[in-house]
Amino acid sequence: MSLAEKYIVLPFKMNRGSIVPGEMRQASSAAAAEKIATAMAARHIGVAAYSVQVDEESGDMSSPKLIVGFGETADLTAA
Repeated sequence: MSLAEKYIVLPFKMNRGSIVPGEMRQASSAAAAEKIATAMAARHIGVAAYSVQVDEESGDMSSPKLIVGFGETADLTAA
């Protein structure tokens, strides 16, 4: 199992009264993820940038760490 650190940005939206993540965007670095999240913040009820560990063989993501968040977001670790 080979793990790699990746950076993602998630916009959040309302769906049936709950806050849910929208379409994930990848970023090349923590700074780029923060910049993308900042630019998206005005268009969504919430946006968060995370660093995650990705198993390069299976594509599974784990250990999300919040870099920056704006507005209302859902807890990714609550599943």
